Amino acid sequence: MNLSQKRRFGVSATAAIFVAAFAVTWGATQQAAHAQDQPKKVVLRFASDFPPPPHPAGLAMRYFADRLPQVIPGSEARLYYAGALYTIPEAFEAMRQGNLEMTWMQIGKAAPVEPYMMTVVGPGVLTTVGAVDSLEQTKTFQMLVDRLAKRQAIKVFGVGHMSFGMGVGGKKRYVKPDDFNGKKMRSMGPVENAALEAWKANPVVMNFGEVPNAMESGVIDGLMTSLGGWNSMREQAPYYTMGGAGTFVGDYYMISASRRWWDRLSPATRTALDGLIKETIQVQKEFNWCFDKMAYDKYGTKDPSKPGIYWMSPQEVTAMVSAMGDAATRYVKSKTPPEANPWVDTFVKEGRALSQQNPAGSSWIEKVDCSKHASKIVIK
Repeated sequence: MNLSQKRRFGVSATAAIFVAAFAVTWGATQQAAHAQDQPKKVVLRFASDFPPPPHPAGLAMRYFADRLPQVIPGSEARLYYAGALYTIPEAFEAMRQGNLEMTWMQIGKAAPVEPYMMTVVGPGVLTTVGAVDSLEQTKTFQMLVDRLAKRQAIKVFGVGHMSFGMGVGGKKRYVKPDDFNGKKMRSMGPVENAALEAWKANPVVMNFGEVPNAMESGVIDGLMTSLGGWNSMREQAPYYTMGGAGTFVGDYYMISASRRWWDRLSPATRTALDGLIKETIQVQKEFNWCFDKMAYDKYGTKDPSKPGIYWMSPQEVTAMVSAMGDAATRYVKSKTPPEANPWVDTFVKEGRALSQQNPAGSSWIEKVDCSKHASKIVIK
């Protein structure tokens, strides 16, 4: 090999080494980039104050836990039902401090920690299924989402409603204002207290886990709850009365997370979790509607003197709402800062407009084929 050939060989060898080194480096870079694009394993605590399955919200929470390791391999959601880990105010505070990852909380029950939470609750505002499903479209709700993110370090994903058939259960029928006079009623939050007091009842706020024993022992005479809640304790409270989606109580449950935890997750992990949470909310709405429909089909009654689920007539609803008056709104304004008062009025205006725009039977939820969920939903 002459000198010229040796030089050419040296150049070729150097180039080959460079190409090989580049390939190795590029491959490692691509692997690292691919790894960064993959969601990372999470172990999270998920707290709520509603009962476990077969309650429809409990079913949806279990759905989330079952799907999580499928979406992010190796992940785990530790579920805490019926206030087993924290009360709602305690859970709110724990999220704010970064000591709890996620909650599914009744909005009004967080009012002791954040008074603005009461601006989007209260009976007689969202009174149809379509209106309830449109809560997130209101300016009031968006204000609350922004406020929680900026002031409380809490991220809100959306609203998973407890039931489209909220009502009152008891050992007797509660269908007119006089039926509530002097009775001790389990309330779902401070705003509902005002409505119960307008009907001359004595409200008692307690987590659902305490309710069965309280009913059995006579500590309370009746309870505000969802059809799912009523089904889990039908023996203690055989009578259940509904008056539309939100005549007795506006029961809105938001799914949220601690920003101190959420903001530390990788972008890919946040994207995967966000998609699963939206999927879970969709499933819960279907579970709730189908449970309500199937429960009414099984236990509905046209005779208020008989046990079972009774759907109030428009005249009976009007009598209850008239007796309540503006008690709930006045209470909310008395417990929130003056600057929140316009939001209270805004929500009432927005909610009643949505109820008119979304009459009964017009929502996609009311058209769900419940046969696909029949194997999961248990009606005792």
